[in-house]
Amino acid sequence: MTASEILASLFPAGHSVREEGGLLAGTGGAPGAEVAVLGTALGLEVGVESALALAAGVLDVIRLHPGRPILALLDSRGQRMSRRDEVLGLNGYLAHLAEAVEVARRAGHRVIALVYGEASSGSALALGFMADEVHAVPGARLSVMNLPAMARVTKIPLERLEEASRASPVLAPGLEPYVRLGGVESVWRPPLAEALAAALARPAGPDRRAARGEERGGRLLARPVADRVRGGPAR
Repeated sequence: MTASEILASLFPAGHSVREEGGLLAGTGGAPGAEVAVLGTALGLEVGVESALALAAGVLDVIRLHPGRPILALLDSRGQRMSRRDEVLGLNGYLAHLAEAVEVARRAGHRVIALVYGEASSGSALALGFMADEVHAVPGARLSVMNLPAMARVTKIPLERLEEASRASPVLAPGLEPYVRLGGVESVWRPPLAEALAAALARPAGPDRRAARGEERGGRLLARPVADRVRGGPAR
């Protein structure tokens, strides 16, 4: 789905969200709440300028509209892999974006992320996976690193990685593995406005991604290990 199609389905009563240079910004009306919308479109590879712009958008919402919910829409192939961005310290800019989202959450802003295209690597992690909840639409494409790139980096044969990915969702790209891992809470289907309203109505609670991954059979050790590190009972 395109950004315009997603926005029309999310906000049937209208919205002011505009796309410029692959960045989305604006507002939309949901039942009982005006929603700040930020995100990426057209598979944007996030570089230093776009990371700063997204962080500035989050901080503007905190400053100008206390408590307003934030919807992060994701369609990004990842961070921009240019020498210039690396020399300028793109990792620091992405960390700044992640910190801005965390500040928003701590300031009482409900943050919901929706993957409607690609969500890969650092850009998706910094904006989307810092949210209170992460959802996706059918056909969304999620990955940390595709298998051919993983094979080049790890020097493990691609065939062995493909075999391992069929047995473990930890290595497998795609929507279904992320649902099993608990990283994606649910898959939204039209009408998206109803799914958004339901998400906004839920109070923010403790992070349940590790518990969901265990319940869904995707991450069997994350929750027990976290409990042991915290000194809690191992169940």
